[in-house]
This record gives sequence, structure tokens and C-alpha cells, in this order.
Amino acid sequence: MQLTEDQKAEIAAAQDQSSQTRRATVSALEDILYEPMAVLDHGFVRVIDYMGDDAAIVQAARVSYGRGTKKVSDDAGLINYLLRHRHTTPFEMCEIKYHVKLPIFVARQWIRHRTANVNEYSARYSMLDREFYIPAPDQLAAQSQANRQGRGDVLEGEEAARVLALLQDDATTTYDHYVEMLNEDADGNVVDEGRNGLARELARMNLTLNTYTQWYWKIDLHNLMHFLSLRADDHAQYEIRVYADAMLESFKRWVPITYDAFTQYRMGATELSAAAMDVVKKLLAGDAVTQETSAMSKREWRELMESLGREA
Repeated sequence: MQLTEDQKAEIAAAQDQSSQTRRATVSALEDILYEPMAVLDHGFVRVIDYMGDDAAIVQAARVSYGRGTKKVSDDAGLINYLLRHRHTTPFEMCEIKYHVKLPIFVARQWIRHRTANVNEYSARYSMLDREFYIPAPDQLAAQSQANRQGRGDVLEGEEAARVLALLQDDATTTYDHYVEMLNEDADGNVVDEGRNGLARELARMNLTLNTYTQWYWKIDLHNLMHFLSLRADDHAQYEIRVYADAMLESFKRWVPITYDAFTQYRMGATELSAAAMDVVKKLLAGDAVTQETSAMSKREWRELMESLGREA
């Protein structure tokens, strides 16, 4: 990821500003406020604004004044209880706003989470930058034979080189045609006075999905945890998972007690069906259980055995 001098100056100016407030602030998050965290080859995530902290969750849960309880251990116990029993409303009292730069195909997957406020860069109003996501060689994988939406073995040799060349050439060619159709440069100046040029809202449809876009994304803490539990999971697509991983760092800085509870009860936990619970109880009792006698599907049985660290 490379920032222009104007972008660096804009970030520095924002970080130099400060104001007095009676609202809760979090010094660990303030330390990285506005600072871009590099993701993929040209992308980034940066925290723009936030509201609330761990104490605000406790305060909302108890509908109390001031700081709620005086002991951090009491706050941690309550937050653990809330998350463990899915009492989500207190977490909705905290919000965070991100500035994200990401490939269009990642954005289209991301936008399926409909519980956030989003304002995306307008390609009707401005030109998109000449920046494309080109996977690193170790991310060029074949289609998985076992998972219709997963990856298999990494491509190698001539095939890998050919794929990389196609991705780069297609993105470059379509962007060149995009500029030609617009008949204007990056500053909006007309290139050929003898042509009108195509409208931006039409010319953009020719761009490849690995072209980068940007947006502001604001979400409450409850829905952020839901997003991260899905997108920071090992089963998520790599290109969106790396964004979730970067956001986990800001999450940890912002509400560390809630982050610890999240890793305990969401990220590191497994949800069991009634049939799965019955299997676990029988195994603990020393009974022999098979997939055929468990009333579970083969896939559910395999997933349960994997979560228990046993052979399927």
C-alpha cells in the first residue's frame, strides 16, 4: 500500500487536531486513530471515529450513572455474562467508523452484511484510481474439489504465471479503455477536444472487479462482532479475512474486555445442536457412538468430530 503525499498530509493534519471532551475515550485506540493499516497490495483499513468503551457497555447493561462498577473484574464478569447469554443490546451502544479501501469484488461480498451504514466512493462523480488487486503467488489456488466455494492446491509454474499475466493485462486494458471512453485525465481535464466522452456512470461498467474502491463503514459493536466472527474465520475467503484480521486489532485496542470475551465465547467457541449435545454426553459417558447411530448428517458429524479433535 502506498499513500500519496496529499494523503499523508491529510492524515497528519487530522492526527494533530485534538479537543477536550467529557465523553469516554480510549488511549490505545487514539494512538492509531486515522492511521491506515495496510491490507492486500493497495488496500487499507483505518479507524476514523468511535463512541463508547467497555465501561459504556456495563453502564448500559445496568442502566446506571457514572462508571458503573469500580472493579474491572466485575465489568469483565458482566460482559462475559452478556456475551455468553447473547444479551446483545448493551453492545449496540458502542459504535465505530472505518475508512476502508478494498477491491470491488470484496466490497460486494462485504456489503451483504446489511447492519452497517455505508457511504462508498462515487464513480459517477469521480474517476476510480488505476489500482488493481493482483493476488500474491501463494494465493493463486485452483478450485477445491471438496468445497464449491473454496480453494484447493496453489497453482504453480507456467499456469500460475499465465493467470497472473491475464489478471494484470485484463485490468490494465479495461482501465485504459475506461480512460479512453471518459476522454478525461485523473484531474478531470478533457484529453481530446474533438470528442464528448462517455458519462462516468456508464464508463465504469467496463472495469474489472479487482479495481479498488473505498468507503466509510460505521457499525455498532454487536454487529461488528457478528461480522468478525464470520469474516475472520478460517473458512472465510482470504481477501476479506485479511481485512477482518486488521479490524480485530482495532477491536482489541478499543474494548479489550469485550475482545477477550469475544475470543472466548465466539471465535474460540463451537455451537452444538441438540443431536450434537447428545453425542457429546454419550462420549463423556464412555458409550460408543457412530455417525449412523447419531441422527446427524455426515457433514454435521464430520464438523463435530473436527471441533472435538477426533477422527471422523
